[in-house]
Amino acid sequence: MNSSKKHLNQHSQENHNAELGQFITLNQDIFAELLTFIDFAEKFTLGFVELNFPPDADLLIEALQTHPECGQIQLCILNFPDENLRFLRDEIVKELANIQVDANKKLVLLIRGLEKSIGVYGDYPPVLQDLNFVRDAYKRTVPHPILFILPDYAITRLAKFAPDFWAWSSGVFRFKTPEKTKENALNQAQNTESIVDRLPPPEKQERIDVLNRLLMEYKPTGYHLPEGNLRRYSNVLYQLGVAYISHRKPEKAREYLAEAEKNAENLKDSSLQIKVLNSLGNTYSQQRQFEIAITYYQQSLNIAQELENRREEARALFYLGNAYLQLRQFAQANEFYQLCLDIYQELGERYSQASIYHQLGRVAQELRKFEKARRNYQQALAIKIEHGDRHSCARTYHQLGIVAEELREYEEAQHNHQQALAIYIEYGDRYSQAGIYGELGIVAQELRKYEEARRNYQQALAIYIEYSDRYSQALIHHNLARMAQDLQEYEEAQRNYQQALAIFTEYSDRYSQALTYHQLGVVAQDLQEYEEARCNYQQALALKIEYGDRYSQALTYHALGTLAKAEENYPEAKANLQTALAIYVEYKDEYWAAVVRDILERLPE
Repeated sequence: MNSSKKHLNQHSQENHNAELGQFITLNQDIFAELLTFIDFAEKFTLGFVELNFPPDADLLIEALQTHPECGQIQLCILNFPDENLRFLRDEIVKELANIQVDANKKLVLLIRGLEKSIGVYGDYPPVLQDLNFVRDAYKRTVPHPILFILPDYAITRLAKFAPDFWAWSSGVFRFKTPEKTKENALNQAQNTESIVDRLPPPEKQERIDVLNRLLMEYKPTGYHLPEGNLRRYSNVLYQLGVAYISHRKPEKAREYLAEAEKNAENLKDSSLQIKVLNSLGNTYSQQRQFEIAITYYQQSLNIAQELENRREEARALFYLGNAYLQLRQFAQANEFYQLCLDIYQELGERYSQASIYHQLGRVAQELRKFEKARRNYQQALAIKIEHGDRHSCARTYHQLGIVAEELREYEEAQHNHQQALAIYIEYGDRYSQAGIYGELGIVAQELRKYEEARRNYQQALAIYIEYSDRYSQALIHHNLARMAQDLQEYEEAQRNYQQALAIFTEYSDRYSQALTYHQLGVVAQDLQEYEEARCNYQQALALKIEYGDRYSQALTYHALGTLAKAEENYPEAKANLQTALAIYVEYKDEYWAAVVRDILERLPE
């Protein structure tokens, strides 16, 4: 080893020794109590060590292993980090069978990692149900002292959900957390929302775990929150809310955000209040309750404008634009995005403008102004590439792919979707991959590559099921139905459309219901069930008129025209087809206009 490496190792060891010394000094009295417990514990004896952070557990174990009083103790550390663990006693018995027991020493078991299976919320974790149920068997099968090393919240849940097992406890040893450990945890937790969104689910869960441990530090179970900790505590509540939103658990997020909002108001911390209100809005947006979301975004906007905080004003405007876009109120959405863009240009924040151009692209796309949409997406993409934001580029490649689909440029569409998919795979962003697989399915279907389309749809559906995203599952069921329709598998098509319709109804998404009613009408017409077809088309048309979607109305007038033609009601057929043709011409859709002209020319007088 060269001298520089040796020096570094020596320095690292000195820092570690200092850390260990500080931990023991901070916890001198409780450490002495724990040593006494270990010394006197015989046969099956149960103790709990409260440590909120794993690095401190490492320090404690090292301190025990090197302490003279533990010279006649064989400490056996058993780690059970499996979040699906159910039968703890069985696992301990298996481990014991592999341990070389020193006959001259007392064996003491230290159990770690159980907080993963105990969890943070929810009723009756299976591992605790079993712990309570088989407690009498421990005396016979695990005849050794056991120390459970757990954070505050896990000990609280164990006491609540395994009360009989907890009643056998002979001691609880609550260790204090060194300031350095808290600082490290805070640094680990202080990520921006965009970075959190990119984390794979296990890392998102790890972040939630760290934040819950911090929460216990600032407000231990059974204690009042010290006044000086309220601001930090509230910030951790907010961070937990953001983490649960990224984990797609909006209701859980609201539990933390509601408390954070109340605290921010009491603290008169307007900066935190603005962020919390936006996040509360995001929880409702995630559940597609956009009207409620708007009330929170508007509150955030009002506070930001009062404070003349232009950045936060822009953020609230952006969220309002997103909500109105989802409500298909495109003029309103466009207005909010333009106001937001003006602020970012005024502040000279070029990077932030990228997301506005992206959203303006979506507005133009919904209005079927595809060339304008493409220009906006290209502006967004150029800024993202300039700033090296590869992950965000994927979203824009995705939308460029959809524009190409609408223009029937399927090779270009596929190219853009593949670029997006490659980036999401590179970043391990599994959830976002689902949207790309769905679009690749549509492209393959349009190219009549049905097996490839089916594979892509199934991949998308599997991911949405994995993430419990019911709404997005409906979109895939809708596409699977369209494909079954192409293959003349009408029962399969009806089944998938009905599944999609049930979910759209559950989420009160009337516009998407219209699209599904239209397709159910097409299936009924193919089956020559003309009354059923007419009923579905009329429901679809009424909803499309309600939402002012003229282009989409053309598709239904077109279908009603072909239905009337099949029934030999030629005057009705002509009237509906001419209405459809006028709208296609208005939107410069030459493809469908030509199709309708051909049908009209062939109609009998």
